[in-house]
Amino acid sequence: MPRKPAGKNLRQSLEEVCLEKGMRMTEQRRVIARVIEAATDHPDVEELHRRAAAVDARISIATVYRTVKLFEDLGVIARHDFRAGRSRYETIPDEHHDHLIDLRTGEVIEFQNEEIERLQQAIAAKLGFRLVDHRLELYGVPLKEDGGRDKDKP
Repeated sequence: MPRKPAGKNLRQSLEEVCLEKGMRMTEQRRVIARVIEAATDHPDVEELHRRAAAVDARISIATVYRTVKLFEDLGVIARHDFRAGRSRYETIPDEHHDHLIDLRTGEVIEFQNEEIERLQQAIAAKLGFRLVDHRLELYGVPLKEDGGRDKDKP
């Protein structure tokens, strides 16, 4: 379930949220914000830089690193560490979702499951807590190859 970039009719753009929170938005920050917002995957800084530099060749990798750190500190993007050794980013979603990461390809699949949500609430309550936040990341490999047989069977 890939995220769709935020439309102005549905919610504020990343740029608008940054401005409302008091961030000075340079043209390079605007480009980086648009690149993050347009992503339907979860790009790392190097990929964000490649995409932003395609729009404005003057944007350095250092500028991208600084900007994503500022956006993260501002609470407008989320950083994920999906075991690949590189942080990956997405805008803060309107609705909660979890992630399934394909260990063979690195593809990140977003999903929602009410049963999992209820179970997490029940576990927290049983242990004497009120759940206020959580992050679920599942890691796996596809069960079948293109040929239709199980990948883990000879």
